[in-house]
Amino acid sequence: MIGNHLLQHRALSATAIGVAAYIQSLPDGAPVGIKALAERFPEGEIRLGAALRELERHGYLARRRERLEDGRVVTRTYSYNRPGAPSGGPPPPTPSPPPPDGEPVAEPVDERESGPEPMVEPESMSEPAVEPAPVPAAEPEPKPEPKQEPVPVPVPVPVPVPAVEPEPEPEPAPVPESELDPEAVAVLAGLRRRDPRLLLSERDIARLAPAVSAWLERGVEPGGIERALSAGLPEPLRNAASVLEYRLRALLPPPLPPVRPAAGVTADMRWPDPLQNCDGCDRGFRAPEPGRCRTCPPAEAPAAA
Repeated sequence: MIGNHLLQHRALSATAIGVAAYIQSLPDGAPVGIKALAERFPEGEIRLGAALRELERHGYLARRRERLEDGRVVTRTYSYNRPGAPSGGPPPPTPSPPPPDGEPVAEPVDERESGPEPMVEPESMSEPAVEPAPVPAAEPEPKPEPKQEPVPVPVPVPVPVPAVEPEPEPEPAPVPESELDPEAVAVLAGLRRRDPRLLLSERDIARLAPAVSAWLERGVEPGGIERALSAGLPEPLRNAASVLEYRLRALLPPPLPPVRPAAGVTADMRWPDPLQNCDGCDRGFRAPEPGRCRTCPPAEAPAAA
């Protein structure tokens, strides 16, 4: 039976409580060394050795080196269900004080090398236990087969499809020279006087003349068209005809609005007559046609022959 004083011990770690419960469940003579416990539990030898030292400090274990009748020296481990209880067995050894902080704890000595390590149950310190049978060596684990790396599959490279170029728009048929506006042709041909780079061919003039005619129909004077087309040209001027075509299309002014009559002027009112010089007194007067003013007598008719 395992008492609650062990299972609920506040100073022992969970590993030490588990190791003590496992040792108390073993029969006499079972090996309880560090290596034997490491083969039974997944914890390493360092944690199991620390658990055994905890049990020794609190009186649950006592490990002593004794000499047998045949002269061999063995380490015998005594387990106590309740430390400090009166029993017929040897009293537990006085626990050694814990090492101060910062000092390394001595590693446990491999007890299996110096001889068998029997475990004696409480109050049963009789003859030493029979030496345990050697543990057979574990078979070597089979080597894992080499992993076969996947063979890379070639990725098909897409074949570039040539882009279909749009068919060029057919150029409009040139306007016959007989149908061209002579004033528009004169404006385009005279641009080279303003800038020598605006030298156009007859074909370019025939193509741009209708656009210039549209400017003239909207009341723009030829001089205004020349200034609009020749001012602020880009540097360098690579294609004069293309620049003029863009300006004629983009800068086309709107038509002139109709002239509104002044306030108070009706439709039946006419403009005043122009000023005329009197043939008799040379004074100025308003009249639709030249002649004499009202103050001068009418001119004498020529005498008949």
